[in-house]
Amino acid sequence: MSDTIIRVENLGKKFIIAHQQDNSGRYRYKALRDVIANGAKSLTKRLIKPDTKKISNPTREEFWALKEISFEIKQGEAIGVIGRNGAGKSTLLKVLSRITEPTKGRITIKGRVASLLEVGTGFHPELTGRENIFLNGSVLGMSRVEIKKKFDEIVAFAEVEKFLDTPVKRYSSGMYVRLAFSVAAHLEPEILIVDEVLAVGDSAFQKKCLGKMGDVATKEGRTVLFVSHSMQAIAQLTKRCILLSKGNIQFDGNTSKAVQLYLTGQKDDSEQAGYYQAPTNKTGNYVAWARVHTSEGEAIQCWGKPITFEFALNIEKPHESLSFSFQIVSALQQPVAIFWFFSDAPFRHEPGTHIFRCEIPKLRLYMGSYTLTTWFSERRSETLLENLREICQFEVSMHEFERPDYPWQADECTYLEDAVWKTGEKY
Repeated sequence: MSDTIIRVENLGKKFIIAHQQDNSGRYRYKALRDVIANGAKSLTKRLIKPDTKKISNPTREEFWALKEISFEIKQGEAIGVIGRNGAGKSTLLKVLSRITEPTKGRITIKGRVASLLEVGTGFHPELTGRENIFLNGSVLGMSRVEIKKKFDEIVAFAEVEKFLDTPVKRYSSGMYVRLAFSVAAHLEPEILIVDEVLAVGDSAFQKKCLGKMGDVATKEGRTVLFVSHSMQAIAQLTKRCILLSKGNIQFDGNTSKAVQLYLTGQKDDSEQAGYYQAPTNKTGNYVAWARVHTSEGEAIQCWGKPITFEFALNIEKPHESLSFSFQIVSALQQPVAIFWFFSDAPFRHEPGTHIFRCEIPKLRLYMGSYTLTTWFSERRSETLLENLREICQFEVSMHEFERPDYPWQADECTYLEDAVWKTGEKY
């Protein structure tokens, strides 16, 4: 007996987009009287002069949200679904949840499906938290017996016991979504479909949500389809990921690879990840170019892997007190680590373009986006010659879902003693 619980074959979903045009071809607002008048005119034309030929309508456009989607999911798998806005993620989950019908293709599902596509579906503001637990649970497919069995766990997880008999219209937005997620998180279907609902409540509750979803996917052995724009949550909860792009499957496989493809795809095509090139129209360039890469030359780094920072310094007038340093900065503009070069540098004695490499044997950064800030200065006169900010953007991902034993990211800048500087090459 096959353990495939979801099979999707050549799935497609088409929508019709209506455009409103006037005689000049410009799109305009259409009032109710216009709809009635146009309907009467078209009916009169069909009665007086029927036309059997099919006439194309320029105001209606076909849009395929999903095109030729095919994949299989085994029982107990946790699958991530990622992609840009408009890639077709939510449409795919709605089709799998039987909320909307596919235009073509075939879907085979074994087992009960529970969908959590919007937190708070089925809540009524006039009802109390207790009453809404039963109402919301019924909407999501739970029987009254199941809800009673899980009631105490739901209340304890949401942390709203004190306000359980208060109408939810008096709840704060955080209390509201905590209770809604708690009901949905305690469902017990064979297949759970979740769409971008873990970004609820404060940071402590978000961690609790991630932990609960992790238990559902691993300890309870249920099949989970999980959509999120948080790559950290995707990497933590799933081992396989489907990357959608313009309604097509761009990649289906290892989550680490899918996250890398997604993050590189987020960048402008004209911008190379992890690379900086000095503009030609700028005078006084000391840093000709810079780049961040691994031993394989990739700009996306993984936890525990070597990383290399490389700089080409253009020196016209050597000086004994020239110094160079750079800093890693997080996406929140927080300094993470700083590196100085104190040794006898070749650029102090010889003009030209010199290449500097700073190699770190083991990368210990949290998952996220980082940039570099550089300083080139004359230490004796305390003169800053060049300061570059937000260059060489690179991404850090978890490598094969290894979780760090300790955080390396610090509140203040630190100097890494295991960093190895290599100099002396001329470009």
